[in-house]
Amino acid sequence: MVPMRVSLLVLSGVLLGSTGGAQSRPAPVSALPHVSSTGQVVVPPVALSVRGPNINESAANSSSTLPDDALKPEETHRKLVDLIQVIFTVTDKHGEFVKDLKQDQFKVLDNNLPPKEIVGFESQTDLPLRVGLLFDASNSIRERFLFEQQATEQFLRKVIRPQSDKAFVLAFDEVSEVTQDFTNDLDKLGAGIRIIRPGGGTAVWDAVYYACRDKMMKEENTTPVRRAIILLSDGDDNQSRVLRQEAIEMAQRAEVIVYTISTNLSNVHDGGDRNLQALADATGGRAFYPYKLSDISDDLNEIQGELRSQYSIAYKPDDFSPNGQFRSIQITPENTKLRVRVSKGYFAPKR
Repeated sequence: MVPMRVSLLVLSGVLLGSTGGAQSRPAPVSALPHVSSTGQVVVPPVALSVRGPNINESAANSSSTLPDDALKPEETHRKLVDLIQVIFTVTDKHGEFVKDLKQDQFKVLDNNLPPKEIVGFESQTDLPLRVGLLFDASNSIRERFLFEQQATEQFLRKVIRPQSDKAFVLAFDEVSEVTQDFTNDLDKLGAGIRIIRPGGGTAVWDAVYYACRDKMMKEENTTPVRRAIILLSDGDDNQSRVLRQEAIEMAQRAEVIVYTISTNLSNVHDGGDRNLQALADATGGRAFYPYKLSDISDDLNEIQGELRSQYSIAYKPDDFSPNGQFRSIQITPENTKLRVRVSKGYFAPKR
């Protein structure tokens, strides 16, 4: 890829409507774990429990807070670059990945305008991975819990390459619990999965928001990486303090692709399934709906293949203004029989 001149970052994000129906406003985001200007993780007493290694134990007991303006992730985590980098997936009519396409076989539109300049185009099948496994540990999935644990542990052992990749495990019911922080140690990741026990309500959006803001965006990387979250849940949120749209926007700002696997095995798509679909669609991921427990392993294998079969394009948008407005992204293949899956867009930062 051509070297990039440093100037300004555009962190991706998307704004969608709420889940539909009457919905009360959750407690302020300041009630969630956050990061101070000095880099300390500040966690309200009941918002997060931490068991995994490499975590500051004292942070989990801290109840201090910061002013609301200190919690803006786009201010805290802003980096400086002058281009947009988009990761996308291409499949054929059979759903098979297509890996050998060239830049001139795609049309790119940013805010309905062609880019001012294409800086780089790559088929990045070997980018280092940063994977977050988000495990719904609420009472609603108790009956199939053991199988899901076994399937996800096998998935991590297949997809994580210890020499380059890292993953973390987060369980959630009404609170989020990091059972294993970022590591490349497969045994520790397996233990982080096996230690999870089901019980309690469901706060899906809090878990996604926290995982993106305080895990993905805080992880320091010296080279480009691909960030992905695997979310196993029924999507029925009844405890979160942030809205669905806020969780989606945070995933976009963290440049995370979210893959969702529904734990609803009723074969009837409900509101929870639609929540999971919205999250996956907005981030360029994919939603899976297994009909039986054994299908979960197949779905995880599909995700494994996709993470090694994606393209990356970097460009400078035309008519760009750092005004905080949402800008859409469209990538269209020259071959109309192919399908592109990509994030819906991003928010331009404000100066």
